[in-house]
Amino acid sequence: MAVLDQLTSQQAIDLENKYGAHNYHPLPVVLSKGEGVYVWDVEGKKYYDFLSAYSAVNQGHCHPKIVGAMVNQAQTLTLTSRAFYNDMLGKYEKYATEYFGFDKLLPMNTGAEAVETALKICRKWAYEVKGIDENQAQIIVCKNNFHGRTTTIISFSNDPVARKNFGPFTEGFIKIEYDNLQALEEALENNDNIAGFMAEPIQGEAGVYVPSEGYLAAAKALCEKHNVLFIADEVQTGIARTGKLLAVNHEDVQPDILILGKALSGGAYPVSAVLANDDIMNVIRPGNHGSTFGGNPVAAAVAIAALEVVKEEKLAENAERLGKIFREELSEFAKENELVTLVRGKGLLNAVVINDSEESETAWNICLKLRDNGLLAKPTHGNIIRFAPPLVMNEEQLRDCIAIIKKTITEFKK
Repeated sequence: MAVLDQLTSQQAIDLENKYGAHNYHPLPVVLSKGEGVYVWDVEGKKYYDFLSAYSAVNQGHCHPKIVGAMVNQAQTLTLTSRAFYNDMLGKYEKYATEYFGFDKLLPMNTGAEAVETALKICRKWAYEVKGIDENQAQIIVCKNNFHGRTTTIISFSNDPVARKNFGPFTEGFIKIEYDNLQALEEALENNDNIAGFMAEPIQGEAGVYVPSEGYLAAAKALCEKHNVLFIADEVQTGIARTGKLLAVNHEDVQPDILILGKALSGGAYPVSAVLANDDIMNVIRPGNHGSTFGGNPVAAAVAIAALEVVKEEKLAENAERLGKIFREELSEFAKENELVTLVRGKGLLNAVVINDSEESETAWNICLKLRDNGLLAKPTHGNIIRFAPPLVMNEEQLRDCIAIIKKTITEFKK
């Protein structure tokens, strides 16, 4: 088979199964084209994308402005490494720091790299600014978190699938319940070696768990009281997904360290970043941290364009408005359908909880039926279906999708 031969869906699946590591369990659909809120499979069938590459494609598939910036820069200069300056990185750093309200940005490529970077910055700040004895710093994290899958990150995961047979694990983390201020306060008051508290403003992979109103603001206040850095992992929730530019903006919280990724490039290129003010970021000096591709010219050009699209097309406002419609419609539907237990979310990051156990295949099978009916979504934690379309979706398209979801669940037989 020649590399450029047109494949059938089954041929493409067979190739991945034979030659690729089996570290994912994809829905059986093979995509070959995307535009806006739509994707097409290799046979030409059209679908609504209701996952957005886990919120990486907030700006829609193949947004012309983002693709244009990428192509233009790729034809000029792609990579210098950080051994030299390039003429795009400084422009990007200035644009992004002003956009999010921070002094400095440290560029990386993937979300997990950005999380690792934030942890290193937090620890170094703890030793050099706060005065914690070296190697004694502790960082508080939340149970059921998802921050990535590097060795250090899975060290503070409580997902057995992510952890089993990958030890020994990195020390220095304290796990507390999410959305539990008392647990946070006790952890802060009983330990003088706490450097930071890291949390997702909404736990996405865990099933779109939205914390109680006021939780984030109160957590930030507790961190300030104890001279502890509040680290917001907004890799999935950031960049307009939840109806605000950042999910922490719903409570007017400015984190000490902000972690971004995914939609920072509109899904066109791996781009992530950590942002902080000078009193924190200045602990990083030459040789402390880096990445060959971090801050490359293509990434810088793409990120600027991606952020401009969010502002110009008012994607946060659109997510806020359409998210309310989605939850209202499906919450009403849930009252009539015993298969739907609960609908929750913020903006266009939402979840439908299916009335079955986590071990069941009901949610998976519903997603197969949704696929058959022209809409792509994916379960998380067994009985939860996450719905997160590109933020360029309009109301007519959203209502069409709501109709597909209702029809599919109504007709579904276990």
